[in-house]
Amino acid sequence: MFEIPDDRKYLESHEWTTTDGDTVKIGISDFAQDELGDVVFVELPDEGDEITAGDEFGVVESIKAVSDLYAPISGTVVAVNEDLFDAPELVNEDPYGDGWMLELEPSSSDEFDDLLSPEEYREQTE
Repeated sequence: MFEIPDDRKYLESHEWTTTDGDTVKIGISDFAQDELGDVVFVELPDEGDEITAGDEFGVVESIKAVSDLYAPISGTVVAVNEDLFDAPELVNEDPYGDGWMLELEPSSSDEFDDLLSPEEYREQTE
């Protein structure tokens, strides 16, 4: 069984979001990091970049595969987890904590309605 925190929303492509005041953090799920295997490289956008819901915003490379990352919501990147550049294994060790990837200032709160609830995501990964 994979960890699926109830305080987040999910994309079918295994990215998660959680709200922290006026910003939103984004990462990949425990299921996704397990499927990928050992993460060896992460490519992320720069602070100030605009990303659009559903569009690719980065890449995760593991010993098994290279996977695109998709934006769960649209917004402006206000922070990037630069620790991942030197320690990409944080994605495997703590996907919902130290392994977060981006922090966004969302363009609209309406897009959250299109994301999967924890229950819906659990059903998808079973």
